[in-house]
Parts: sequence; structure tokens; C-alpha cells
Amino acid sequence: MASISKLGSSAFAATVSSKSSSSALCSEGKLSFRFQRESSIRGRVPVLSVSVCGGRPGRRPLSVKVSLADGNGAQLKKTSLHDLYKKEGQSPWYDNLCRPVTDLLPLIGSGVRGVTSNPTIFQKAISSSNAYDDQFRELILAGKDVESAYWELVIKDIQDACKLFESIYDETDAGDGYVSVEVSPRLARETEGTIDAAKWLHKVVDRPNVYIKIPATAECVPSIKEVISLGISVNVTLIFSLARYEEVIDAYIDGLEASGLSDLSKVTSVASFFVSRVDTLIDKLLEKIGTPEALNLRGKAAVAQAALAFKLYQRKFSGPRWEALVKKGAKKQRLLWASTSVKNPAYPDTLYVDPLIGPDTVSTMPDQALQAFIDHGTVSRTIDANLSEAEGIYSALEKLGIDWSDVGNKLELEGVDSFKKSFDSLLDSLQEKGNSLKVITSPA
Repeated sequence: MASISKLGSSAFAATVSSKSSSSALCSEGKLSFRFQRESSIRGRVPVLSVSVCGGRPGRRPLSVKVSLADGNGAQLKKTSLHDLYKKEGQSPWYDNLCRPVTDLLPLIGSGVRGVTSNPTIFQKAISSSNAYDDQFRELILAGKDVESAYWELVIKDIQDACKLFESIYDETDAGDGYVSVEVSPRLARETEGTIDAAKWLHKVVDRPNVYIKIPATAECVPSIKEVISLGISVNVTLIFSLARYEEVIDAYIDGLEASGLSDLSKVTSVASFFVSRVDTLIDKLLEKIGTPEALNLRGKAAVAQAALAFKLYQRKFSGPRWEALVKKGAKKQRLLWASTSVKNPAYPDTLYVDPLIGPDTVSTMPDQALQAFIDHGTVSRTIDANLSEAEGIYSALEKLGIDWSDVGNKLELEGVDSFKKSFDSLLDSLQEKGNSLKVITSPA
């Protein structure tokens, strides 16, 4: 079995030892690789335990245990992430990005096929590490303002990550291997501003496998159509309801039709449908209702709605209109399950991964969820295994007075506000860092 945790970010030196413990903590200032050969449970297939430790003290090392295909260690057996893609058609992505970006290499080796980022991820990465200091100092000394410097930091990470996933992108003919970067969250209510920002990001990142993330707010749904029509691939984020999801699908299809392109094979999209946050809000509402029926529905709303989203996906991407686009090379806008980490410790740690496995979908997982799935997740098609049950849960919640539209609107507001706060907080901290370096003159 295996566990994965984020690596540190310092420059590396390597050491190899014959024994290791994946529970050991990382030491400061080096990257170490530890290999241990041991027997499998049945005693017939040797197992190689690989621990990779980076220079952030107190962090647990990334550890992956895999069976050897033969007795001499020539080839490693694939992990459950490889099985997830090969057997069930779901792409496992990693919901995190920080420097050094080469920390992604062991994850790619274990089966990760793409990366998602957002303003909160970059806020944590940049504010908690000195890996960005040298570039930031150079940018400010060159006359860049703080926000421009921020985008330079982000763009470098995105470009470097795109390079690492380029082979997957090429092997799948633009079907996978994407890295996502989000437009400024300050533009979440600005249609034209979002279009301009998406065009600018696409131009400056200049990588075929970048996804420009656009929020699924009412104001930005038209932006999605326009950006797609320009031949720019999009990750639509912050989707919390079936009604808004259908609008997002329509925007994608409308955009493809409006593009005028004869070859649509390189214009792709994912629709990021958020999961765990739905249960977080609805569970609170159910606890306020307090009846046995209401309490029994806790932890079930998010997966039920996701299953119905997959049903909607199947319906919308079929029929004559869609088939006409397929003839031009169009690819389905894949559903991407986001917010897959469990917020309630009472719930199984793979609650938002195991039940949402299905073909032509993506599951983007932060460290916690990724570690849990590799360790004890189940690779099996589950997303449409019991649609009647999902429909029953969805209806039961409505009968209890849960307004799905209201839930979606509240979560969208919270999501936009959360990303904006992270963005603003990071710019503030960068301003302070610049001032401390004595290279920014504070306004009078």
C-alpha cells in the first residue's frame, strides 16, 4: 500500500539506505531517497518501499510501496492511480502546487495525470516558503508592482508544471495532462474583465496544456462561451448546483459552435463540480431540522448530487447536436470532482473519491484524499451504480425544505469570497515582504 504527502521545497542532496521508515520525519536542508526491499503479504512478490523526503523539517516523507514485476527490480507494478485511469477511465489529478515544481515527479510516477491550483493554494505556497524570494526581489527591482510580480511567480510555476505533464498531454492527444491556473478572483462578477484576463493568461503562459480557470458565476458563464470560442481551453470552477452545471455545459457547446474552427480537438474543458462543501452546508441545515429522517441524510447530499450531475453530463453530451461537433474533433467537457477532502472526521476519508468513479471524469485530490485513496481506495465504477438511490436522496432533501438553488448560491458566494480573501491576503504579505527588503517605497 502507499501514502503520499507533499514534499519540501529546498535544494536537494540525495542519500540511499537499505532500511527506512515512512513514519520518520523529514530533516532540514536535504532531499533523501530511502529504498527498502521487503516481502509482500503472500511472500512471493518482492515489494520496494520508496520514501522521498524534502527539506521542510517536521514533514512526513512521501512514501510509495509497489510490487516488483519480477525478482530483479527491473520494472515496478503500477499503483491504484494507474488502475483508476486504465480500468475505469478516471484521471487522478493533484490539487496542489508549490516550489520546487519537481516535487511533482514522484506523483506523476505514481499515476497523477494533471494539477489544479487556485488562489488559496498559491497564497499558502508563496507566503510559507522562501523559494519565491529571489525571483520576487528581482521583479520588484526591475520595476514591477506587487500584483504584477505575483503573476510572474505564478506563471513560472504553471509553465514549469506544464512541462512535466507535457508527455501525458501529447500521448492522449490533448485529452489529459493539464495544469490549471485561475484568473483573478476579483473578476468573479465581471464578464468582460474575465474574458480579457483569460486571454492574457493564455498568451503569457503559452503552453498547450494549460487550463484557464474561470468561475461559474452568472456573470462569468458568458465569459466561458467567449473564451472557448477563441480556442482557449477552460477549467470551469466553483460549480455547486445542477442548474448552474447545465448552464456551464451549454456555454461550452455554444463556444465550440461559435469558434468557427474546423478542428476542435485541441479545445477542451473540464467542469469542476465541488463536493465536500455541499455536505458541510447541508449537514448543518439537517442538524437544525433535527428529525431522525433529517439526521439520517447527513453525509449523503454531495455524492447524490454528483451522481445526478454525471447523469446530466451523459444526456447533454449525446444526440445530433453534439455528434456534429464530434465530427470536427470535439471532446466532451469532462466532469471534474473538486473539494474531495473530507471535512467531517466522522466520515470515511475516501467518501468523496470512491463513490464518484466513472469514465471520462477527473478527480482532483489534495494530499489527504490522495494518500487515503492510494492506501485503501477501491477502483470500481461507482458513479452511476445506484442512480435511483441518488434521486431518492435528492428528493428527500427537497421535501425536508432544503433548497438546492439556495445551497448553490450560498456556496458560490463563500467560494468566491474565500479565493478573493486569499488573493488579497497574499498581495498584502508580498507588499510587506517588499517593504522589508527596502525595495518598495510605501505610499505617502
